[in-house]
Amino acid sequence: MQPSILRVLIKMGKKSSGGGEGAVEMVHSPLVTYASVLSLLSLCPPFVILLWYTMTQADGSILHTFNHLKRNGLQGFLHIWPKPTATAYKLIAVYAAFEAALQLLLPAKTVYGPISPSGNRPVYKANGVLAYFVTLVTYLALWWFGIFNPSIVYDHLGEIYSALIFGSLVFCVFLYIKGHLAPSSTDSGSSGNIIIDFYWGMELYPRIGKHFDIKVFTNCRFGMMSWAVLTVTYCIKQYEELGKVSDSMLVNTTLTLVYVTKFFLWEAGYWNTMDIAHDRAGFYICWGCLVWVPSVYTSPGMYLVSHPVHLDTQLALFILVAGILCIYINYDCDKQRQEFRRTNGKCTIWGKAPSKIEASYTTTSGETKRSLLLTSGWWGLARHFHYVPEILAAFFWTVPALFNHLLPYFYVIFLIILLFDRAQRDDDRCRSKYGKYWKLYCDKVPYRIIPGIY
Repeated sequence: MQPSILRVLIKMGKKSSGGGEGAVEMVHSPLVTYASVLSLLSLCPPFVILLWYTMTQADGSILHTFNHLKRNGLQGFLHIWPKPTATAYKLIAVYAAFEAALQLLLPAKTVYGPISPSGNRPVYKANGVLAYFVTLVTYLALWWFGIFNPSIVYDHLGEIYSALIFGSLVFCVFLYIKGHLAPSSTDSGSSGNIIIDFYWGMELYPRIGKHFDIKVFTNCRFGMMSWAVLTVTYCIKQYEELGKVSDSMLVNTTLTLVYVTKFFLWEAGYWNTMDIAHDRAGFYICWGCLVWVPSVYTSPGMYLVSHPVHLDTQLALFILVAGILCIYINYDCDKQRQEFRRTNGKCTIWGKAPSKIEASYTTTSGETKRSLLLTSGWWGLARHFHYVPEILAAFFWTVPALFNHLLPYFYVIFLIILLFDRAQRDDDRCRSKYGKYWKLYCDKVPYRIIPGIY
């Protein structure tokens, strides 16, 4: 879920050890590629700490943090980096164990993912909505009955992020070793470069045992679930500090929870996206979901805890309605495509039979398959139009912070970079996969994201 400053296009091939990835085709020169990867590996962890420090200790001011670092240098940075504590590790361990137990034990419907390039079809336990409901009800009940105070999480947030940074790096090393020694399927293999393998990942569908899917856990049950849990935490912390919750925090909390609820309602559809079906389990995806999501994605609410803004009722309702509308459009975009795929094109889109292109492609095993490309409804406006309402929704749950500081809008800026890059990577992948049919599709739907502009 981090932005890919570089685009490494992994070409599927065969290895002497079995199925897996062969050579790595790099869009940029090797020097630029390695510099980009090493920059992300080295800069993302300290950025998480600087973001937390600025939001909670430096009044949200980038200038304050910059002046502190300018005066004190490296020593000043090391001073503000909180050490991981036993309390932080305990909180993380209990939360992770709870989510893992829900993933494994809650009743679930069986859902099949897309067939991989090596011919494997992953099987999932779809119980995300139930896990989401149980998590929030349990968390709120622990607070309501005085068993656990969520403010403790906020008070130890820096330590928690520090523990997540180091713990998740160790976890990525585990994934790298597992990919070499005990891959879960033939959708795995080495590019021959340790840096790329660690960053991009070795396995497409890593599992522990037969049923515990690692990417579902890191991306959905830890990452996305923590977004909701921390959003509630920030709201409770402000209530305990001020004796009330500001309307700006209520708007942020409501929109964020609506968005995360939408995600879990659509979780099975997410398992067909680039994150799960194409990006491998390495630093890029797994560290990003374990650390970047809980820190960066929640940062507008983190800022509002100690910077409450009073919005008048009319403005608050306008922001709330506009944000919910964007989230709904984003949901409806995914729903249209999902229904189109489920019915093999035999459905209605906006009251009419869908417009489509019948495409064929060849798998790595030489088998020819058929696919339908939707060219009407939201998907007739632009090839990735669903990114527009997603970016706007992020803006609307951030704008209650108003414009005293730029940093609360970092997530919105990051999301634009991430989604525009992802749209180009997806176009590159589809162009390689569908060939002439993708050209027909682009002729029919010429805009990549923003209709009439881009």
